Amino acid sequence: MAILLKRAYDPPSRSDGARVLVDRLWPRGISKDTAKLAAWLRELAPSNELRMWFHAHPRQWTAFRKSYLKELCDPKAEASLQQLYDLVDAKKTVTLVYASRNLERNNATVLKELLDGMRKPPTSSGPAKAVASAAQRARARR
Repeated sequence: MAILLKRAYDPPSRSDGARVLVDRLWPRGISKDTAKLAAWLRELAPSNELRMWFHAHPRQWTAFRKSYLKELCDPKAEASLQQLYDLVDAKKTVTLVYASRNLERNNATVLKELLDGMRKPPTSSGPAKAVASAAQRARARR
């Protein structure tokens, strides 16, 4: 399983596998045909309030990431996160597509960390359950 990150403005390629848009807003100037998405999981994106706050305070990465992980515990986000885990289980390669100009600090990088099992969410419910089950599935595949 490979998890890749790619800006929505970069052209799709065969090596992308299943492309999943993880932004709440559709990227400007990109048509649905051009995007070639397998899914648009907008509930996985940060809330508008958090997104605008981080845009105004880009140096507050740690606070943004912590708040975003808490938002992923919302039931709507949990359902979309489970959809993402199911897609990752079903495909060899999944590319998380985002529109942010910041390549290292955006919500897609946080989601990739969750999928890779590198980072645990701040609570024991919500994404933590999905992370644990994803880790179990990964161990079972080995």
